[in-house]
Amino acid sequence: MTDMTETTADETMHLQGLKQPAEIRVDRWGIPHLKAENEQDLFFVQGFNAARDRLWQLDLWRKRGLGLLAADFGPGYLAQDHAARHFLYRGDMAAEWSSYAPDMQAICTAFATGINAYITLCQAEPARLPPEFSFFGTSPARWRPEDVVRVRTHALTRNGASEILRANILTLADAQTDLLRTQIEPHVDLKVADSITLADIPLAALRLFKLATAPVTFERERLAATLDDVWTWTEVTDLGDIIRATSEEGSNNWVVHGSRTETGRPILASDPHRAHAVPSLRYLVHLQAPGFNAIGTGEPTAPGISLGHNGKAAFGLTIFGADQEDVYVYETREGEPDLYRYQDGWEAIRRQEERFEVKGYADQTLMLAFTRHGPVLHEDAGKRLVIALRSVWLSPGSAAYLGSLSAMRSPSVAAFGTSLRSWGTPSVNHVCADVDGNVGWFTAGFTPVRQNWHGLLPVPGDGSHEWAGFLPAEELPRVVNPAAGFFATANEMNLPADRSPDAPTIGHEWAEVSRAERIKSVLSADTAHSTEASMALQMDTYSSPAGRICALLAEAIGRKGAAIVPEKVAALLDGWDFRLTADSNIAALFEVWWMKHLRPALFARFAPDPAVRALLVPGDVDVLLNLLEHPDQRFGQPAEEARDTMLLETLAAAFDDCSRRLGDDPSRWAWGTLHHALFEHAASRVKQDKTGEWNVGPLPVGGSRSTPGLASYRLSDFRVTAGASVRLVIDVGEWDKSFCINTPGQSGDPRSPHYADLAERWSGGEYVPLLYSDEKIAAETDHHILLLPA
Repeated sequence: MTDMTETTADETMHLQGLKQPAEIRVDRWGIPHLKAENEQDLFFVQGFNAARDRLWQLDLWRKRGLGLLAADFGPGYLAQDHAARHFLYRGDMAAEWSSYAPDMQAICTAFATGINAYITLCQAEPARLPPEFSFFGTSPARWRPEDVVRVRTHALTRNGASEILRANILTLADAQTDLLRTQIEPHVDLKVADSITLADIPLAALRLFKLATAPVTFERERLAATLDDVWTWTEVTDLGDIIRATSEEGSNNWVVHGSRTETGRPILASDPHRAHAVPSLRYLVHLQAPGFNAIGTGEPTAPGISLGHNGKAAFGLTIFGADQEDVYVYETREGEPDLYRYQDGWEAIRRQEERFEVKGYADQTLMLAFTRHGPVLHEDAGKRLVIALRSVWLSPGSAAYLGSLSAMRSPSVAAFGTSLRSWGTPSVNHVCADVDGNVGWFTAGFTPVRQNWHGLLPVPGDGSHEWAGFLPAEELPRVVNPAAGFFATANEMNLPADRSPDAPTIGHEWAEVSRAERIKSVLSADTAHSTEASMALQMDTYSSPAGRICALLAEAIGRKGAAIVPEKVAALLDGWDFRLTADSNIAALFEVWWMKHLRPALFARFAPDPAVRALLVPGDVDVLLNLLEHPDQRFGQPAEEARDTMLLETLAAAFDDCSRRLGDDPSRWAWGTLHHALFEHAASRVKQDKTGEWNVGPLPVGGSRSTPGLASYRLSDFRVTAGASVRLVIDVGEWDKSFCINTPGQSGDPRSPHYADLAERWSGGEYVPLLYSDEKIAAETDHHILLLPA
């Protein structure tokens, strides 16, 4: 530890709750390096610093999660508050605290106290308060330690929403049609449980879940709503939000053994993919106290880090497709809708009144409802049924990412694997590497044991379909020092091929395989991997679907000639390398063709009912590609000829579409003109003057949802909505040679120089150093804050 002296500081602050001097050194890329003399002070400083950079984000996250928005923003947010309260952790707090780490309660207490210390500072010095508070006329609220863990609605568990969607598709169509939405791996035959009528499960049952997990939005009409408008904001207006979340919010990670790197040291790379936002969901931070020295990223609302390294071991994560939710359907008693059948008797729905503060109005009292399995999603007295959701969220130890408080302190790959007994949610693929040269892959997350069903459709809540605990952590897939010399994951189906089909279900719904196949192909061919190669792979824009579809196109043109597609159109795609770079005109044509013309044509052919098609978008890429490559009788007769005609006609239409969107000269088209990232500040929708300056972008971006450099976009206008905001590439053992990037910047305060300073670097594929040594940090310090006990 270096001396902390007031003479070297740009700012000095005296804080209640701090026991010994501490410091914050902000490097020129906005990454804070926190140093304290003990761990309690360290997590206090982490909370203080998170609030220093992200107070508006932290305050909004807490109020959204605890169901407290209406007190600040009025009746238009009351329905969202009501939904959020259903999914809070309401169990035993002693069990909760002991689930993550022995010092969990002390860490969360210090973290919350640090946040509150910055709020106190803002009250004494109002100029420090982020401008959003004055814009909306609100104030930050103080945190309690339990606030850190009670919020569950950001944990990315699955697959309750998919079960309801599947029930509706099977009601309107069949299981084969549902596979267009998402395939089932490992394959199992769908079986509707006795007493379940799928037609009785409405899409309206998604309403509460969707609202509880939705981001906070600001619209003039919503802010001006009255109590008469409360339930206006509860409709499931865009089912695509739910469907896309499971296919777009994932990640890449890999770890390469030293035997396959140019330095002989392991390399670990991790780039979590989530919805883009300003500020970013992730926050890079360095935490240092005697006996602990870790740097990386987590969510600013949680103590510790979940991706990064601790000077002995590096670690990264991606989503793993374990199924952590189930939808239950109950029969209610004739004439007594508050009683539902359970085993040989009847149980009462637990109804609980809660008070909600509402800006401009008297407090409102609303009812929450729960069965023994979880929150009630839907009630239909006429059909005598109730629908509820069971989730691992309700179990102690399932606050998102907080298992990292044990994992981040592991000194080796072996210890890291052992620590994952404390990992509840989300279900993830961890990769890890240590300074002794070991590398490993560990899956983790509470995984319910279902003894008599697979978790793909709603089941009776009468006691016939109960979880038999969770799979032991050691029984989830894992590999140490793999024979291939590397391990990579990208949310694909990666259960071991030799896993017994009789083994308990882990999960059956995964992301498309394109990213994983590309990453593994590149790593397999690289026997002297480098950090530069890992950075390039994180930004890789090679599209496997493009290669496969263009191969079919070439064959179709050979068979049918240019009768349908003009030669100039076909010539554009001839010889293309299938890379969706931002400056590529061919990438623009392909993505417009694939997503706006060819894919809809496939849906129209295989799901003629528009109501069904609305539930399928954006569709399972692997299934759709397989249909194109192996046309069956559903194309018509002869199937291959019908498929060829579809390819050529939709390509011709896409060329005309691109001409309308981008002009008549194809040489001037560019994918990045359509496909761009705009980090839109929530306030920009309610006031158009200076708040427009809080937006960042638009920035041209390459890639798609099928490329390692994932950049998912909304179908209406190709605007990028999800992808990697933060990326890390770690040189294990030579820590100062590691790299990272966040976007649009580290700070959430629009006045900060670090609010948007990383955005152009990020869109251009650039990285900044992830500095670890005191010497390097001192040389790059941009701002030094000395913290002293009051």
